[in-house]
Amino acid sequence: MFHVGDSIVYPMQGAGLIVAIEEKEILGEKHRYYMINVPIKRLQVMIPIDKVQKSRIRLVADEPTLKHVLDIFQYGQTDTNLSMKERFKINTEKLRTGNFQEGAEVVRDLMRLNKKKALNASEKQMLDSALKIFISELGIIRGITESQANDLLNKRVG
Repeated sequence: MFHVGDSIVYPMQGAGLIVAIEEKEILGEKHRYYMINVPIKRLQVMIPIDKVQKSRIRLVADEPTLKHVLDIFQYGQTDTNLSMKERFKINTEKLRTGNFQEGAEVVRDLMRLNKKKALNASEKQMLDSALKIFISELGIIRGITESQANDLLNKRVG
C-alpha cells in the first residue's frame, strides 16, 4: 500500500516519512513493519503492514486539497452554541478520523474560541496537539518550516 519515501499522516501523531519496511520478530512472530519517522514528535513508529488500515494512516494531502482546506479554515463557520463537553466529544472524534479537513476544522474552531476567551486545560491541550499535527502536514505539502506554517495559519484564522 505504501512505499519507502512516502510522506504519510499518522492520526493523532502527525505527518511523517516512511523510511523503511522491515521484517521484525516480536513475541515469536515475524511481521513486516513500516518504519515511520514523525519529526514533529521526534519519534520513530513501527506499524505492522497488516494493521495499517486499522491505524488510518494516509498519504499526505496534495496542494489542491490543501487549498480547499485552507479556504474552509479561513471562511468556514464555527458553531459557538455547543457546550464545552459536546465540543470536546465532536473534536475528539474528528481528530481520530485522521481526515485533513476535519483536523483543520478543530484547529480553526479552537483558535477562534481561544481568541474570545481562554480555553480550559483539556481544550488547550487538544488545540496544541491538533495544531502540531496540522502544521506538520502543511509544512510537508508546501515545503516550509513549522514556523512558516504556523504564521500562515495565524493569518487565516478569522
